[in-house]
Amino acid sequence: MTDKQTGNPNGAMTLGPLDILALEFPGNRFKGEILRNLHELVAASTIRIIDLVVVTKSQTGLVSALELSELGTEASKALAPLRASISQMITNDDINEIGKQLTNNTTAALLVFENAWAAKTKQAMLEANGRVVLFERIPHQVVQDTLDDLAALGAPVT
Repeated sequence: MTDKQTGNPNGAMTLGPLDILALEFPGNRFKGEILRNLHELVAASTIRIIDLVVVTKSQTGLVSALELSELGTEASKALAPLRASISQMITNDDINEIGKQLTNNTTAALLVFENAWAAKTKQAMLEANGRVVLFERIPHQVVQDTLDDLAALGAPVT
């Protein structure tokens, strides 16, 4: 049965768009410099971390992964404010694909996150009987190329 107001199955929450992101860092000691920014985004309800896996690739190319629950006490404390809410959404296939792309002797954070800011907009759209006609992420390189082209034409680019 579906809730007529939300368009979701009864009892289901409205979610914003989900993204998966892999961030690679040199060395096999993830120091967590990016954590402060992620903490801010989570605290402001801009994003919600759904799943997070730490993936390492050794100097010899061996790939291994750790779920949040498998990390040591220090790492768990540092990552706790991210409040990852669902585990196991990142699959072994995801980890293997990312592992192939990593450089040897690196650590990566692989995370699925909800664009929580969009959930309220989605809810408002559904309540107004609206529907999404197009939603597509424009790749960064396409944006950069367009800005470069505009700048070359003398257009103001901010």
